[in-house]
Amino acid sequence: MSNIHEFLLRKNIVITLHRYGIEALGAMAQGLFCSLLIGTIMSTLGKQLDIGILVTVGKFASSMSGPAMAIAIGFALRSPPMVLFSLVVVGASANGLGGAGGPLAVLIIAIIAAEFGKVVSGETKVDILVTPAVTIFTGVSLSLLIAPPIGSAAASVGKLIMFATELQPFLMGCLVSVIVGICLTLPISSAAICAALGLTGLAGGAAVAGCCAQMVGFAVISFKENGYGGLISQGIGTSMLQMGNIVRNPRIWIAPILTSAITGPLATCVFSLNMNGPAVSSGMGTCGLVGQLGVYSGWISDIAAGSKEAITSFDWLGLVMISFILPALICPLIHLCVRKIGWVQDGDLKLSR
Repeated sequence: MSNIHEFLLRKNIVITLHRYGIEALGAMAQGLFCSLLIGTIMSTLGKQLDIGILVTVGKFASSMSGPAMAIAIGFALRSPPMVLFSLVVVGASANGLGGAGGPLAVLIIAIIAAEFGKVVSGETKVDILVTPAVTIFTGVSLSLLIAPPIGSAAASVGKLIMFATELQPFLMGCLVSVIVGICLTLPISSAAICAALGLTGLAGGAAVAGCCAQMVGFAVISFKENGYGGLISQGIGTSMLQMGNIVRNPRIWIAPILTSAITGPLATCVFSLNMNGPAVSSGMGTCGLVGQLGVYSGWISDIAAGSKEAITSFDWLGLVMISFILPALICPLIHLCVRKIGWVQDGDLKLSR
């Protein structure tokens, strides 16, 4: 057993939840952002501004989401170059065969293929043949075997959540908003989770609401301690910056979580906020305004498909209220109550420099 442990350490194979569930998952979301998400944004802008080159570039970027995710995962797993480059093929096969649940298939299969590739990397004199052959064969074989069922299972879960949200918009709007918002602030990727489940529609709108409640909420209630720098870094960056403070005093999380529990049902029941752009946008919130751009691109797609007549002023009102105004108003009010109870003190929300 000690020999196996030493071998795994030498190969930098760390079989832990943190390595696979946080580092690899987070990297996958970055891969999605640098391909599908940015491609969708460019295509949408190109169509609206009648710039053909943007549309073309966007389509190419979106088509490479599988390889981009796999390479990002391999990078997070500290894969050697030959393994990393071979994951291009693995990502393409897993994403293509995984269908609507392709991102989840890529996550699972790319991790296994990368670790198998790392096992044999540098162990033979013909490493240039063995390493890519093992990595690609493992990945593509698994893609053929398990990507379709993984994709179907993930898509079914996503559809179940979306169906339940349509049936029970208040309850599910609250649950989806709170859960995805919490995932956004935790050191895991809410964007990757939404992408893996294909979370769009009304449930996607609730997810956007939850993420915005966390980001805008934390940005506003910590303005006294962090100023404009903190407002920007959390408001259009990430609320994950508060994770250290949450560990020290979990009660600072009360106001953002309760805010998401309020704005989620408002998004589903009052504004009928649907996020029909890329599913990854559902878990991005106000990060680079990706959530809002995703909602907008969904509107455009719905109009093109004939399922939506036009973008109304009520649509814009709902997006602005849910994304910015309501979190900026509700979260400070709840936080004020928490402070009066004495659960939060000055400096508890101060970001480390």
